[in-house]
Amino acid sequence: MTKFDLSYQFKNPYFCFFVLLILALFLWFIGLGNLPLRDWDEGYYGTVTKDMFKTGNWLYLTYYGQPFLLKPPLIIWLINLSYQLGGISEFTTRFPCALLTALGVPLLYLVGKNLFSQQLPAILSSLVYLTLLPIIRHGRLGMIDGIINTFFIFSILCLLKSRKHPKWAIGYGIGLGLIALSKGTLVIALAAILGVYILLDKPVNYLKNPALWLGIFLGFMPVFIWYFIQINHYGHIFIQVHFQQQNFDRLATAVEGNSGSFWYYGLELIKYSFPWLLFLPGSLMLAWQQKKESWGKLVLTVFCLFLAIITLMGTKLPWYIMPIYPFFALGIGAYLSQFWEPHKSTPKMLSYSFLMGSIAALIGVIYFLMEGKEINLIVTGLILFLTFLLSWQKIRQTSPNFVIILIIGLYMSLAIFMTSESWIWELNEAFPVKPVATLIRQHTPDNTIIYTSFAYSRPSLDFYSDRQVLAQDQTALEKLALTSSYLLLDQNSFKNLPLSNAKILGKAEGFILVLTSENN
Repeated sequence: MTKFDLSYQFKNPYFCFFVLLILALFLWFIGLGNLPLRDWDEGYYGTVTKDMFKTGNWLYLTYYGQPFLLKPPLIIWLINLSYQLGGISEFTTRFPCALLTALGVPLLYLVGKNLFSQQLPAILSSLVYLTLLPIIRHGRLGMIDGIINTFFIFSILCLLKSRKHPKWAIGYGIGLGLIALSKGTLVIALAAILGVYILLDKPVNYLKNPALWLGIFLGFMPVFIWYFIQINHYGHIFIQVHFQQQNFDRLATAVEGNSGSFWYYGLELIKYSFPWLLFLPGSLMLAWQQKKESWGKLVLTVFCLFLAIITLMGTKLPWYIMPIYPFFALGIGAYLSQFWEPHKSTPKMLSYSFLMGSIAALIGVIYFLMEGKEINLIVTGLILFLTFLLSWQKIRQTSPNFVIILIIGLYMSLAIFMTSESWIWELNEAFPVKPVATLIRQHTPDNTIIYTSFAYSRPSLDFYSDRQVLAQDQTALEKLALTSSYLLLDQNSFKNLPLSNAKILGKAEGFILVLTSENN
């Protein structure tokens, strides 16, 4: 059986880097602006950036004129640059994050090149990372977590290259500084984990390098300056909101009800990293066997320590696990490369798993057909069915080419999926915002606050309506109905409120927009 040798086909590292970059950019940009912004992060960042775009105030972040103290400014600055170049749209809101997250794919290849003694595991690691659904989906959204991964990968790359070229260590501190300017105190956890790795690997080589400390100084100086300016301007309220509520409270409590079981992130891995999850036990065993090697130390240190940290946190959200995936991919890449070794057999359990995966994909296709789902989902399911079926056949033949089939099939299915209307499936959790936002814009003056009976305020509705729409309970709405106010009401609230003299301005998506009068 002929083996397809990836390391031979892509033996030129520059060629490999640019091929991976092109593949990543295509997957991250295809259909990028085809769906509305998602609550919460996208709506928040888009609205804050619109304030910056209109006012020209780059220093103090605001949300409809009110201080926005939740996050550092880097993502807002990047989106604002995108707005300046391409106008305000879904695509330009997501463009900076998609671009930077996609860069993580070829950068991870370079990390692998500096970790492994051979080219093949480096290539496979980057291809695994390229075809991980959580990385693509969250990296395409206008949110921080994808770019955090890229900055983290960049820091590690610079650290590894500094072993032979000490000046590269400057980039280590700059990468960490960019993380701090993006997501604040998360950098403490990531820097501490890398500190453990440094102590386990070659602490003298790293710590005695003056370029390392220069890079940390250069990387964190802008961070300290920005924080000093904010604290000097806002005082204690900035410390309370930005540090305590948005960072330290999340360690001990479930902020905004975002709680989960002890197994929350294990379930996230199971749900969204298939089929690469099948290779995780073998990759961790291999990393343990080669724990004296730099790659084994790095994968075990970051994967285990970061997973422990987020598991112990009170607040749990799906994207908190994102920094694990580069090391998940490195471990999987190292394990997959072993199948090209002579006389290396494939575990039978893999064969059964892919056969079951193909059956599950076929059932999904039948379900989509019966439910009349969009053609993109049906095609995605068919590609997965064929991918898993062909992989099963190659595994039975003990051919490592099943890995190539798997990568190509996953890439094609993800590309089709990203052109569908389902890649941001959270949009189905509530009403479509665009028709309601159009209703609000057409019938209310600028700079008006709208009050709604919906269960919670939606930042995406604020973004599209160019108005702030605040959720209120029944008691508050009854008081507002007696004043001159704009109310966005569902049918039940419209019937139950004292609105005898209210003027109906329009209807959309089950909501009624009314203007109440003080004479009610």
